[in-house]
Formats: sequence, structure tokens, C-alpha cells
Amino acid sequence: MNRQIGLAKNYHIETKHSYWSVRNTAHYLDWENKPAPFKVYPALQAIPLPRELAPSGVTALDALSKSVAAEAGRELSVDNLASLLFYSAGVTKSKSFPGGAVYFRAAACAGALYPIEVYLVCGGILGLQAGVYHFNPGDFSLRMLRDGDYRDALARAAGGYDAVAGAPATLVCTAISWRSTWKYRDRAYRYHYWDGGTMLANAIAMAAAHGLRHEIVMGFVDSEVNRLIGVDGEREFALALTPIGELVFQEKATNPIVSALELETIALSACEVDYPSIKQMHLASSLSSPDEVAEWREPKGLPEASAAGDDSPVVIQLETVGGVELTDDAIEKVIERRASTRRFARKPISLRELSIIVERSTGPVAADAALTTNKVYFIANDVDGLESGAYYYNKDSGSFELLKQGSFRNEAAYLTLGQDLGGDASVTFFLMADLEQVLSVFGNRGYRVAQMESGIIGGRMYLAAYALGRGATGLTFYDDDVAEFFSPHAAGKGCMLAVSVGVAGKRPIY
Repeated sequence: MNRQIGLAKNYHIETKHSYWSVRNTAHYLDWENKPAPFKVYPALQAIPLPRELAPSGVTALDALSKSVAAEAGRELSVDNLASLLFYSAGVTKSKSFPGGAVYFRAAACAGALYPIEVYLVCGGILGLQAGVYHFNPGDFSLRMLRDGDYRDALARAAGGYDAVAGAPATLVCTAISWRSTWKYRDRAYRYHYWDGGTMLANAIAMAAAHGLRHEIVMGFVDSEVNRLIGVDGEREFALALTPIGELVFQEKATNPIVSALELETIALSACEVDYPSIKQMHLASSLSSPDEVAEWREPKGLPEASAAGDDSPVVIQLETVGGVELTDDAIEKVIERRASTRRFARKPISLRELSIIVERSTGPVAADAALTTNKVYFIANDVDGLESGAYYYNKDSGSFELLKQGSFRNEAAYLTLGQDLGGDASVTFFLMADLEQVLSVFGNRGYRVAQMESGIIGGRMYLAAYALGRGATGLTFYDDDVAEFFSPHAAGKGCMLAVSVGVAGKRPIY
């Protein structure tokens, strides 16, 4: 079904927001039935992870710009694994409210619903025996689901991909769909990948900070990975694999038999509402055999789509950061203070800060699929050294191209579902992809790739902004209105994600 790309096109169209679709909904939030934030296996013994986390000694901006080729020979241990898990998916703070406590995680998540679960498939590493584990952020522990080395089984599901076959450990991130559909309904499939992407942005930054080799793998046999970690593939399903650590290839025993897991978990809610469109979209983008995975992964270039617009646009070069003193805040400190900004003060950031945020968020990511599907458009509301207007980031030339000049605060707010945040921010970014092109290359699974990449870029924007002492927040949007606003340059592209960046604080009273 992956090549029947009309399925992904239809899902995208049917889940678009418009001014009228948002206002004509009768949906309300059933707070009594809100899903629990943690997946709990009541019969499994917790294996506590070390809470004394050794600092990486690397600044956030350095972690975001580090080469994907990590230090040779850096050994993966339970200590740096604990650091990676905490700063990508751990609970960094909590607040009590009349309805109960809210546990805030290391990475941004739409609505603080946290649909992403993390599993670990590893050989024997320093401080932890070989097995398949589930990570519980609530008590910061692992629980063993399978005893033994199942890396061969995971590598087979990944089409024999070297990064999975040779890594000492691989993280498997999944989405429990109900946690997001409770609020976002059919559109939640998009949110799964945005939330997964922001978490992976943290994970690869932490892996880089610890000098650990890392990669993001989007190609795998869905049913085999789901079976290995014991999820049903409908209510909860695998999104991506992240092999961690220096590759070591050795003779291994024949793949162990992966029997079905029958493990009790505590119900998330009194009842769950089914959304067939999400099941259909996920099935339509699934791969069914290792051979299909290998074929899907064969090198494919995304041709550069021609962009309509001014043949000789006004071009502003990014300001380089070399020789300029920047923040020396460690990646851990930045993640600990990161949040989703709730108010912007309508104050400016500098062109240099904007340049750093864009450059650090769009750098290369080691992956089995070309994570080059998203293009960066933005509305500059208040940037010192840059005229207010609508812009396109030309990565090849390292420049911002002015598409139209003028003050577009009201338009930025409107496009982000009428939220003041979009207009009050210094800059509001819109990550856009040519879905026709992406689906023609990757099939329906390209929809996963484009949405995941937008989440990774958005997550890196958060980290870069907070490293510079600025605020950031992810926003949803009116799909077709965004494309129309940036057209003719953005003609044919669809918006994947919006992120606003600026100075946190109260909006001034005029």
C-alpha cells in the first residue's frame, strides 16, 4: 500500500485546518477521561537508572552543530544512556493543579499530552544486560520485556541496515495514539511525528554531546518491530529507530524466535475513542518485508522543486557566528529550562540570533532517509537588522530571500489559528514541504518522513532559541492559508509545522 500515495494525500487534505473547520467543530475535552501520562507494567520489576548524571561538558549550540561522525571508540554505558533518556524523554519538572499534577518532559509536546514512549533494544552494555526494555519516565527506570540479545531481530526488521545491526543499543520510539487523539482527533497523526521529532532532536543533541554515534532510521518492517517490543501496531505503534553507539560487527547466533508478548498494562482511561483514519494512514505507510525496506531505502534524491517568485529577490546573508562570543550554557542546562513560551513581549531579536537559530536547526542529521524535505519560510515581525516581511531561507546560498516587505503581525497571528503568540513573536517560522514530490519518492511513508523532519527542526529551534536566552513555542496553523500567504514562492507546498521564536514576557500596552 505504500505506493498508493493517494491515501496520504487524502489524509492530509481531510485533516487540514481552516477558519471554518475549526469553528464548526463540536468537540470538547472530556477531562474525566484524559489519558494517563505514563505507561505502567504492574507485574514487571523496575530497574532504576542512575540519577547522578555526569555532565557532558558541551554547550547547547556546540551539541547542535557537532558532526554526525561521533568520537571513535566512545563506549556506551548505562550512565550516558541514562543521561540521554533523561534529557530526551525524562520528567524535568512538575506542577500541581486542581485536577492533578502535570509532569513536564525534556522535549516539547503539543498540549503536554506526551504520546511518545521509548523502548530500548540492546546487547550487553556496561551496567545493563542484553534485553528489550521499556523506559518509564515517571520513576526513571527500565523494565525488561525480553531477556537476551534481540538486536539481530531488530536489524532484520530494518532490512539489515548496518547502523542497527552494529549498534550496541537502539532506541525505539512509539506513539500511543489515544493520548493525542483525546484532544486533536484525526489530525493527531501529524502530532505524533511532531512530538517524536522534538524528542529525537534532544536525543541526537545529547548523543552528540556525549560523543556517541547516532542515526535516525525511518525504514523498518512495522509489524516486526511492533511485535518485538510488544505493541499492537494500532493503538500504539513504532515511529522511528535510533541506533546509539560505535558500530561493532561480529558473528551472531541465528535470530531468536520473537514470540508474542502478553504483558499486562494499566488502562490509560476509562474508555478510548477510535479514530479509523489514523489506523488507515499508518497502515498505508507501513512496510511489510525486509526486502521492501531495503528497496525503500535505496538512495533517492529529492529533486529541487522550482519556486515561483521574483527572479532577483532581495537577499540578506546570514550573519556568521565565527569569532563572536556566544552563550556557554551546557546542553543539559538549556534542556532543563526549556519550556513552551506562553507570551512574547514584542521585542526584537538580532539578525545574528536569527541566523544562529536557523543554521543550527537545519544542519545535517544522520538518517537512512533524506531528511531534506522541509523548507523554511518565516514572517519577521521584529528583527534588528532585518526589514519586517515574509522570507524564505535559501540553504544553498546561506541567505534569507525577501518575498514581500511589510508588517505582517496580524497575518502571523491569523495563520497560527488566530493565536497572539504568532504575531507577538519576533519571528514565526513555517516549515513547508512539497508533498507531491516527497510522496512520489518515498511513497506514503514519505508523509512520516516530512512530518518527523519538521518536528526535529522545530525541536532544534527550541534548543537554539533557549540557548540564546530567547523563548519558543510550536503552533498549529490554517494549512491552505499559510501556503497562499507565501505564494507564489510556496506554491504546491504544504505546511508541516509552525514555530514562533522571540523574547518571552508580557505584551506591551499601547
